[in-house]
Amino acid sequence: MNKLQEILEYNRSFVEKKEYEEYRTSKEPNRKMVILSCMDTRLMELLPKALNLKNGDVKLIKNAGATIVHPFGSIARSVIVAVYEFDADEVLVIGHYGCGMSSLNADKTIKKAMERGISQDVIATLSNAGIDIKKWLHGFDSVEDSVKESVELIKNHPLIPDDIAVHGLIIDPETGKLDVVVNGYK
Repeated sequence: MNKLQEILEYNRSFVEKKEYEEYRTSKEPNRKMVILSCMDTRLMELLPKALNLKNGDVKLIKNAGATIVHPFGSIARSVIVAVYEFDADEVLVIGHYGCGMSSLNADKTIKKAMERGISQDVIATLSNAGIDIKKWLHGFDSVEDSVKESVELIKNHPLIPDDIAVHGLIIDPETGKLDVVVNGYK
């Protein structure tokens, strides 16, 4: 049985047994917050537990490194939608210690892509289109600085009102302990 079949088999049982009922909530975040966090597998259950979050409490956005690469990309758009359409009045950017993006080597990633069949022509085409793939794939050197940069980008975004508190935190993926990097109330 492949992974998709396993998921679908489980899902069929989940729905038949009405196990979804305990997760019912509205699309409006109860705590009026949006969180940008890393996609790290260790945070899947740990992050909500460490923050005492339940289903329906927040809008949760996850990506590699909890970073905003472009001020008008999909991550910034999601934050803005959460503010205006779902009344979020606080934003938390939560990075984590030991993040894979802090050690990401763009050259190695490109090499792995080529080993999996992506041609040099594709890489060249991207470059000719003005995409600096090495810069785009580059992670960050400091999780603290990365969190601060994302917080500043959100706070200074022309579509984010001044009354939105934007916080920056770092979570320990082993213990769930949070360290405040930016207190958005100050």
